[in-house]
Order: sequence, then structure tokens, then C-alpha cells
Amino acid sequence: MSSNFPPGGSQGPEYLEQGGGAPLPRASEPRRSGGRKPALIASGVIAGLLVVGGGVWAATWYFSTGAQPAQALPDSTLGYMSIDLDPSGAQKIEAVRMLNKFPAIKDQIGLDAQDDIRKRLFEEIQKSGDCADLDYGDDIEPWLGDRAAVAAVDTGEDQPSPVVVVQVKDEDKADAGLAKLRDCGQASEPGTTDGGSDTTGGWAIDGDWVVIAETDAIAKQVADDAAESSLSDDDDFQKWTDEVGDPGVVNLYAAPAAGKYLAKNLADLTGMFGGSGSAASCATNSDGTMADPFCSDTETYESNNPMPSEMVDALEEFQGAAATVRFDDGALELEMAGDPGVSRTGLYGTEGGDDVVATLPADTAAAIGVGFQDGWFTDFVEQVASYDGEQSASQLMDDMAQESGLDLPDDAETLMGDSMALSLGSDFDIETFFNSGDASGFPIAGKLKGDPDAMTGVLDKLRADMSTEDASTLETDSDGAMLAIGPNPGYRSQVLDDGNLGGSNVFQDVVREADKSSALVYVNFDAGDWLTNLAQDDQEAVDNLEPLEGFGISLWQEDDAAHAVVRLTTN
Repeated sequence: MSSNFPPGGSQGPEYLEQGGGAPLPRASEPRRSGGRKPALIASGVIAGLLVVGGGVWAATWYFSTGAQPAQALPDSTLGYMSIDLDPSGAQKIEAVRMLNKFPAIKDQIGLDAQDDIRKRLFEEIQKSGDCADLDYGDDIEPWLGDRAAVAAVDTGEDQPSPVVVVQVKDEDKADAGLAKLRDCGQASEPGTTDGGSDTTGGWAIDGDWVVIAETDAIAKQVADDAAESSLSDDDDFQKWTDEVGDPGVVNLYAAPAAGKYLAKNLADLTGMFGGSGSAASCATNSDGTMADPFCSDTETYESNNPMPSEMVDALEEFQGAAATVRFDDGALELEMAGDPGVSRTGLYGTEGGDDVVATLPADTAAAIGVGFQDGWFTDFVEQVASYDGEQSASQLMDDMAQESGLDLPDDAETLMGDSMALSLGSDFDIETFFNSGDASGFPIAGKLKGDPDAMTGVLDKLRADMSTEDASTLETDSDGAMLAIGPNPGYRSQVLDDGNLGGSNVFQDVVREADKSSALVYVNFDAGDWLTNLAQDDQEAVDNLEPLEGFGISLWQEDDAAHAVVRLTTN
């Protein structure tokens, strides 16, 4: 093993070379691939972390304490997703217990608390036909640790560098194992040969962590920067990861700088989804229109970019975000916290999301609850206008008023009141509804809290321009401050009663933060037979739907952070 530092390791990270002391082969030093491919890779990594992140890992394992990959990444990291490959103890048992309730997982995957998820993942990769000669026990297990992460790191170049960080148990064996992995991966790609000029991939090993990057130089720089100032010590990272609570099996983080990077590189991102994004695409057609509206020429991009300036501004002002996926008491939970963004306008600032939902019948199958505060409709229209870019808020408001016949924004705020719920009864039958086209027996209703007389006056304006059949869907009943709207008189009556949905076990489990939520979504899979009826005669689908109990989403704002929790529970 060779090193760029004197023995002892106190001067900095140790960088291992390929087995036998030969330097790692590479196409160039450093490799930049013309800038285009790394740009798209980096943009895609960050966008994925910001939007969907760890969805592909959501059915693995749970949290255990110990060193985390953020310690091996620098504070210049823009986006980060970590995974615990081998959690232990009660949390792992909890995950296995939940997942094995589903026959598709239990029979086809066969998880148990003693399984090594690292080996299982390796075996699945080998099934693709790559690296068939590798042996997990000889080439992987002796050095592979329990945690890993993917990240996009600002290394001072035009584009961030995508890197992977993996915990290691043995430096020498890690170096040898990584070389075999790289070689077999390169050999499986057309036009590459072991040790040939097209061979890429580099790494740097520093104690318990290996940083894997496009070249050795990038890996070395990332490790050096992490040793000087790590992501785990960064104030923004600590703030947002603390906001989401205990870490889970998957942890995600987007730095404030990620928003600024995306704001400056929207042309590359739009190119990934259909436009080429290249300067050459700025040519015009014979009629003078743009050959590609997503070209990256600055002037043309600004005039043709489908992303409105307000969205670019929001990205520029982005303050960061974090998320975690965890198993918890028979539930799979996703918790997120981040920059409030548009909710700073007050559109989502109320805590009344459960005021009406909690009073629905206890056997409600599904419901949405929203709380409102003064001025919410004006905020909403201004938000829509800002992203539309073609009309001012006042113009849009006037058009909506003309189309609806309402006096806006006052009528809209009067109609919705202080809070509302949209409720679906447990005896609904989607097939009958669509086949008959008759909504009068369908158990759906809106329940609103406010001034029923004033609300009815607004509804009268709407019904005036509707057919008799359509107007019947807006029939109402009232009781005190509550108004029920819907086509089914029997269900309206049930909804108006002071129900106890808020006291039911499923509700309290899936929307635990209901009392402070500005908005929430609730689904009870055990309310009636509606879920299994959707599967019809597919017994396998019925068996895998049976374990589901409830689903909920809670949204709220606290101080300078917007929060969301998504929970899926099982019986």
C-alpha cells in the first residue's frame, strides 16, 4: 500500500493506489468529459435529492447509531442521501416484522432479522449479469461497512462532482475489492478494456471511509476538504437534520447552495427532460420560431425558459431542507422539513387543518382537511399569477370573478369559512358510481365551518348558472356553524353530526400532528371493503392489500420551517 502522506496518518487522509502500487488508470487527470455529462449528472443528483430522493430505498432497513457518511463529506456538499445498509437490534426487527406482513415480500424476498442486506443487494446486482466472477465473501464482505451515501459536491469547478461515500472495515481489502469492482464494471461496458484508456473511477480512503469519484484527484480533494470542514459540522446541515428528528434508514439533505445551483442551471435540467439545452439548439426555424425552446443561450433562454422567474427567485432564496425515512411502530414514515418558501405568505400558516376533519364520522374512509386564515385566497391568486407569468394577480382575479359570477376574493373566503373537510364514506362503490353516473347516492360531502347563511348565499350564485342536475351536487344542510355540501342527503346528515373521527385509533396514528396542521390527508384502509373491492378477483393483490391499515399526511409550519410527515401503517 502506498500513501501520499508520511506514516502515522496525523497529517491527513491516506490515499490508496491500485493493488501492487500502480496508480489507478484514468482517461485524463482530472477527467471532465467536456463538462456536459457531469453537468447533467450533478443536476440530476441534486434534483433527485430535492424532489424524490430516497424513494427507491424506502423498503430496506432502519436506524442504528454510529458514524455517519456526512463526516466524510465536506461542507461544500450540495445534496446528500445516506443509507444504513445493516441496522441492528430492535429497529431491524421492527422493519422485518412490518415488511413480512406482505406476502409479496415475505415469499419472494424472505427477509429475517439475521439477513445481511449488503449481501442481498450484491446478489441482486449480480443477477444483472455484471461482475459474475466476484464473490461477496472474498471480495466485498471483508471490507464493506454498514453505511453509504451519494452526494453532489462543489469542488470549485463549473459543475458539482457526484461522489459516493462508503464505510470500510479494512483499508487494504477495500482497495483491492474496489479495484476488482471497477475492473469488472469497465469490462462489461462496450469499448472499454481492463486498464485501457477509457477506464475511469478513482477513490481515496481515509480511515473508516472511502470516497469514490470520477477520478482520484476529485476523490482526494473531497476527502481533503472533508478533513478540513465536514458536512456533519455544518450549521445548515445540523439545523435541518435536527428539524426532522431521529435519523432513519434513509436520510436526505439539500444545502441552500443547491437551490442557487439549480436556479443557474435550469437550461441543463430542461434539456434532460426533452430539450437539448445546447447553444447550437438556439437556431430558428424558417418561420422565425425557436428550433428548441430550451436552448442555453442566455438571452434566448431567458425569453423561452418555461420556468417562471418567480420559481428561479425561490430557488435563489432556498434555505435548505432535510428528510428521513424510518420504520416506527408498525409504520413506514417519511418526515421532511425545509425552507417554507411560498408558505411564508401565510397561505399555510393556520393550525386549523383538523378543526372540521376531527368531527367527521368515525368510519370515514378518506378525508382532506384544510384551515384558512384571512387573505388566503388573495395569496393563492398571487401565487398562481406569479408562476403563470402571463397575467397580473388583479387580471387573474377579474377573470375568475367574471367566469364564476362571484365577488372575489370575498365570496371565496366566505364560502370556505375558517376550515373545511372533504369526506368520503366507507360504503362508496366507485364502479357503481361510474356505471350509473348518478351521484345522489354517492357518500361524498364537504363540511365547512363558518357562517352557513353567508355560505349558502355564495352557493346560490354558483347554482344560478348550473343545470338542475349539476346544481343538485351542491345541495346543503346546516347545523350551527357547520354547513354540509353534497349530492347525498343521507350522507350530508351523517357528516353534520358531531362525529369522533379525531378520537379514532387510526386517525391518531397516521396524522399524529393533526392538532397543529394547516392541512392533512387521511385514509382508512379498514373502513369497509373498498380497498379489497378495488382488487376485484385478483387474490394476490387482495392478500397484499390486506395488511394495510391507514395512510396520512400532515403539513404544518413552525417558526421558520415547513414540516410534513407521511405515514403508512399496518394492522
